[in-house]
Amino acid sequence: MHVPPYHKQTGWQRFFVGAFFGGLIAYAIFMYMFGQMQERLLEENFSLRTEAGELRKQNEALLNDSQDSDEKTKESVLIEKIKITFSNEEQLRLDRFITHQLEKLVKEEIDQIIGEPIESLAANDELLISTIENETYKIDDFSYKLVVEKLTISKTVRITAKVKFAK
Repeated sequence: MHVPPYHKQTGWQRFFVGAFFGGLIAYAIFMYMFGQMQERLLEENFSLRTEAGELRKQNEALLNDSQDSDEKTKESVLIEKIKITFSNEEQLRLDRFITHQLEKLVKEEIDQIIGEPIESLAANDELLISTIENETYKIDDFSYKLVVEKLTISKTVRITAKVKFAK
């Protein structure tokens, strides 16, 4: 039996070249879509892990504090949560992962305030600000410094900070 020589005919040559390049283009489109989906899932996974860690720490701090001073907590309002925002993250073009890591590092630095009475933190707000501003946060190969622009103390401590590159 003889295989016909289709590779010599120009019509078949165009078909095979078109099929080859079509396959390459389809593979490139598939890899792009898969990469976008993986990036979105990775970001969601990272944010959920960060949130779960924060909630565990918050729960432990509140349980320890309520066990230590049950009567004292009934009289005063306690800090329950820390929320950090960066005012110039678009101007510096910070990646979402860097933003999450910066938030995580700052929260690790000041997580001992969870479960504390609001009055004691309000009396020592300058100490909290200096704690955040005097620390250099290293992510990957870059070092960042923060300047606290706004601090709101309530059940949820809200910190608005400006990010600067450290020297």
